[in-house]
Amino acid sequence: MGLDFYLHQPFAQHALAAGTLVAVITGLVGPFVVTRGAAFAVHGTAELSFTGAAAGLLIANDPVTGALLGSLVVATAIGLLGARQRERDSAIGVILAFGLGAGVYLLSHYHGFATEATNILFGQIFGVSNRQLLLLLGVACLVAVTMAVLYRPLLFASVDPDVAQARGVPTRAVGVAFLYVLALTVTEAAQIVGTLLVLSLAITPAAAAGRLSARPATVTALSVTFALVAADGGLLASLQTNVKASVLVSTISFALYLGARLAGTTLRTRRRPHHPAHPRRARPG
Repeated sequence: MGLDFYLHQPFAQHALAAGTLVAVITGLVGPFVVTRGAAFAVHGTAELSFTGAAAGLLIANDPVTGALLGSLVVATAIGLLGARQRERDSAIGVILAFGLGAGVYLLSHYHGFATEATNILFGQIFGVSNRQLLLLLGVACLVAVTMAVLYRPLLFASVDPDVAQARGVPTRAVGVAFLYVLALTVTEAAQIVGTLLVLSLAITPAAAAGRLSARPATVTALSVTFALVAADGGLLASLQTNVKASVLVSTISFALYLGARLAGTTLRTRRRPHHPAHPRRARPG
């Protein structure tokens, strides 16, 4: 069966729609994750959305809603326990250890199909239902609107937090709001690549974009573009192969990052000014 056949199937259409939504949102949020050095927060939130998903699976057979609610709880905990920058990583580590233990305990009481449990870790984008797609659309709209409101103060607080605070920017409130946005974004991305590979969409496209430009608007545009190529490209390639979509998405993301590093190095070399050597003056005899 060819790709054209699959593209007429509802499951593939839902998957591409969900992939596009996730790519746009992760592309918008990713540059701030890189600028703020919040990669561990992404990892911790992704892993702990597993706990919420396990609870949702056990209580209502709905891992997506459980993961969304769980991610908000995690963001609140990180905001309260890791208010200071130097305490954030240790706070995330403590919360991560407890949350993963709770997730394993909850999952041990689930007696449904094993695939429902493994999909939490590795993603199952081709199983997105109409209700889940609408939920993802609502979350994507909420994240996009919040980012539009927060963009300027968040950019200021990310680039130079001390000066931003001195200028009256509520850096702590902005930081906590960003944690909520990050939690929702990571939970969305986990629907495609699972909680174990969520960094491939939440960080890698933005990291690749940052190698090609220093302008915030350009970095954001490139980040969204790279995320779209990775997400939709991985889904389309998965339809043609027997390889899981999450593996292909992460592979394409990594290839884009390597290409961006090489291209960035070349661009910097070309832009570097060349100073011609001054001819030596003849010494008077």
